[in-house]
Amino acid sequence: MTKFKVRIHKSSVVSRIILANDYDLGTEKLVSKTLGNIKTLSEYICAIKLNFHTLLPLGKKEITRINKTAHDYGLQTIADIKLNDIGNTNLVTTKTLWSLGFDAVIANPIMGLDALSKIVKAAHNNNNGVIALCHMSSPEAKLSYDMSVKLSNSKLTSLYNVFLKWAISSKTDGIIVGATFPKIIKECKKAIGRKMDIYSPGVGVQGGNPKQTIESGSDFLIVGRTILNSKNPVQTAKKLQLASI
Repeated sequence: MTKFKVRIHKSSVVSRIILANDYDLGTEKLVSKTLGNIKTLSEYICAIKLNFHTLLPLGKKEITRINKTAHDYGLQTIADIKLNDIGNTNLVTTKTLWSLGFDAVIANPIMGLDALSKIVKAAHNNNNGVIALCHMSSPEAKLSYDMSVKLSNSKLTSLYNVFLKWAISSKTDGIIVGATFPKIIKECKKAIGRKMDIYSPGVGVQGGNPKQTIESGSDFLIVGRTILNSKNPVQTAKKLQLASI
């Protein structure tokens, strides 16, 4: 089995769009809708992301079925749980996610460099990936991820810069930087070069521009409501695909 980074790039030959399959709580027929999205949108996306709140109502068989179907259509699957806990809990959690068929997990570096490094090492040993959350797409992210912090024996810097350095040091497969912050995308891209990929949520509903986000340095666009709430999801996904080329 090849590494996650190799698999996601192979899947992205025709599209850099990742579907954020994040329906509201209480959505009826969640599994069938998700399977339907995979089958009808597979030509225009390279992966599907499932958020924590989407996974909670589902059972093991349902999640496994979703992941298997995605793989059958050549797509990668990402568990967006923003993992952040003590080392042992992190490892138990990721081991469970891999057994369910996920290819990668999104983790929050606030857990610390040592804990993040352990997750990455264990994931890579299983050919799975870890994507580190550096900066979110929501407006209030400026209040937290732009916060000035000072680590021991270091100069004052932004929290997202600390997370970025930890992501580089631990050799994660990618980082999350919101499409609504193109300047920060450029800054991060300059720092990482080709070492890892940038995944950007926030395109469409939150105001992120697909073309600008790609030009700023993002490698993948994570899109949810813009596609899910569209009157014609296939056509919308196709337009986003073309805009990201």
